[in-house]
Amino acid sequence: MLPEPVIDLLIRAKPDLIVHLGDVNTRSVLDDLAEIAPLIAVIGNNDDDELQYMLESSVTFTVGRFTFAALHGHGGRSARSEATERLAGKVDCAMFGHSHNPLIENVAGTIMFNPGSPTDRRWFEHFGIGLIRVTADRIDPELILFAKPDHLVNVQV
Repeated sequence: MLPEPVIDLLIRAKPDLIVHLGDVNTRSVLDDLAEIAPLIAVIGNNDDDELQYMLESSVTFTVGRFTFAALHGHGGRSARSEATERLAGKVDCAMFGHSHNPLIENVAGTIMFNPGSPTDRRWFEHFGIGLIRVTADRIDPELILFAKPDHLVNVQV
């Protein structure tokens, strides 16, 4: 279940699309997200059997003239290395999760983007949510990092 301030932030952001990068755990979270905007989701290693059956391990899609790919990133040495080896130089933006480590970097002309997690920061200082704005000319990723979900009330989107 997503904390109410996370849901509120997503509603205020008015996204055209939500991409979940795995470890959603149960279908009810996907159902809640799909009420906000169209949804793309990939399998995570902690997802239940129903999600393992219904979701793909990776998805490629376009927004405007840009190509995006989404995967969880488990199965390799690290989520970053898995995404980099599979996607760097092949898509404009590669989104991945698994490590819960917020990251934006450019590798071989590909924006590598890990938004972190809004519910499990593991050993990192902050929880994270990612927003990506796409215009005709560019992809503009942003990390929203927070220590407590209640802090999201003050975030302008």
